[in-house]
Amino acid sequence: MRVVIATRIFGPEVSAASGILRTWAEEFRDRGFEVAVLTARPPRGAVIDDPPGIDIRRAPVKRDRQQYVRGYVSYMSFDIPLAFRLLFSRRADLYIVEPPPTTVAVVRVIAWLRRTPYVVRAADYWSEAAELVTSNRFVLGTLRRIEAWGLQGAKRLFAAHDPLIARFRELGITTPAVPIGFGADTAHFRYSGQEPADPPLFIYAGTHSEWHGAGIFVDAMRAVVNRHARARLEYYGNGEDRDDMQARAAELGIADSVAFHPPIPPAELATILARATCSVASLAPVAANEYALATKVYSSLAAGCPVVFTGVGPTIEFLDHATYPAGVAVTYEPSAVAEAMIAAMDAPLAPPDRAELARWSSERFSLAAIATQVVDESLAIIRA
Repeated sequence: MRVVIATRIFGPEVSAASGILRTWAEEFRDRGFEVAVLTARPPRGAVIDDPPGIDIRRAPVKRDRQQYVRGYVSYMSFDIPLAFRLLFSRRADLYIVEPPPTTVAVVRVIAWLRRTPYVVRAADYWSEAAELVTSNRFVLGTLRRIEAWGLQGAKRLFAAHDPLIARFRELGITTPAVPIGFGADTAHFRYSGQEPADPPLFIYAGTHSEWHGAGIFVDAMRAVVNRHARARLEYYGNGEDRDDMQARAAELGIADSVAFHPPIPPAELATILARATCSVASLAPVAANEYALATKVYSSLAAGCPVVFTGVGPTIEFLDHATYPAGVAVTYEPSAVAEAMIAAMDAPLAPPDRAELARWSSERFSLAAIATQVVDESLAIIRA
């Protein structure tokens, strides 16, 4: 049997989706499938380290100045060639597609033409997130219709969690959905007894764009630095808010305490997290994020690093009800965030506790377990 994964983002590009889809591809391969990945050429300087036994085909794509495939001009530069790549490739038994909605819509058209079922990794509801970058009713209405149409045609939605599925049902999207949750790539994110960082170190790992609201940690750092002058906040990733955050750090007089780095490979990031005082994560308090989950939390915990989260969404409930002290969720205010960061700095998690945190997290939130569930569900669709 042959599976084709259509995604604008895949390794070596650093993102949650890259790690998730690579794990899925490897599980399909290990279960005897022929696997092809149709994706985009990676950013400049990326070192390709493809998993063996998987046919990964990359095509040029338009990237923004942060080297990210973001915005609908970039999306279409991937989607239009994708239609022809799918149409003229060998027949598949199943397509797996990663949003944006335009990519899902393209796959629905080709899937109909080639009589091939498709499934969607539905981690978010994109149409509501788009309200953060445009208020144009025509654009938003068109996007909602495209997204609903693409999701409605799928044989299965592999959704992040039950609240997102409930939102889809409210919108009339009746496609069968499975809440698969999120997890960490425990092959890379783990704790190996690293010594705690000195001075205190806070890590934000991932995209920092409008709907993340990650600039709040820069504001909070002023109070943190007042408590410990050598404390540092480091961002790893990219995003449209970076210039504003750098300017804000300079305005607050803490530019030397806040550093911005490009994305780095998971294994390298895991080593940094394993030493950090804690990681920080955020989702801006807007309606689009009520169903979103900060996936970076799982990678941090698997590396033995507790989390300070601020914003909205299911991450709050996850941290509040974790059976092991994984971190805290606080209101989206600089003073509350600073207080939580200072508390983590004043009482850092000891190495034995970090090892236990990593063990607890890895046993419960592994991408490998999720991949097994995805392949089982996919087999049922193919054999139906």
